[in-house]
Amino acid sequence: MKRDYTVAFFAIMGSFIVLYIAIPLIVIFLKQASDWGMLVKTLHDELVIKALKNSLLTATATALISLLFGVPLGYVLARKDFKGKSLVQAIVDVPIVIPHSVVGIMLLVTFSSAILDSYAGIIAAMLFVSAPFAINAARDGFLAVDEELEHVARTLGASRLRAFFSIALPMAFPAIASGAIMTWARAISEVGAILIVAYYPKTAQVLVMEYFNNYGLRASRPISVILIGMSLTIFVVLRWLVGRRANAGS
Repeated sequence: MKRDYTVAFFAIMGSFIVLYIAIPLIVIFLKQASDWGMLVKTLHDELVIKALKNSLLTATATALISLLFGVPLGYVLARKDFKGKSLVQAIVDVPIVIPHSVVGIMLLVTFSSAILDSYAGIIAAMLFVSAPFAINAARDGFLAVDEELEHVARTLGASRLRAFFSIALPMAFPAIASGAIMTWARAISEVGAILIVAYYPKTAQVLVMEYFNNYGLRASRPISVILIGMSLTIFVVLRWLVGRRANAGS
């Protein structure tokens, strides 16, 4: 039997992207390890700690809001064909392609002082750029659930809402949870729109830019390392929990 090297070839090609992402992560951690004193000093900086808390709180709030409104919309997009559906799906995807500095300008023009330099402004900016991940993941999750299962539940006396919560939602949960993780990750990585809408209260993303501009690379690197480490840890743990839940369900 002739050996097929297709998968091996694809793995070698794909490893370029893996290495391209992994190498800068490894390098920044190694560089910071050689400057341990600066990292310790940064960890004792009250401004840095508060900025990290602001980032965590606003990104988490954004993910929860995206789920609250995005899951119902994803269900409608998965289950119903209606006039203007393509337009709705296009609007949902638009934030992915709009430059984030432009997003900040749009939000500021629309909501003005209601969101300027406030937690509401930070969440508004994060929500605009990250909500599509929650909506699209929910839609894809519900599309993967056989609608006939919901019909069977309804013939047995369940309401559509009960069929949603007992059949569709549990089965689509892994996809929705993955979407929530991506939404959170996208939210905590947002900078451009936040810089325009809400420079204050300071988030870690904005503080990195400020320290780099004012004090240089050495001062901004420890905050970057802390933010990367924190985000990576949360990301991996959440992914593991979702995978564990999916395996248990299967």
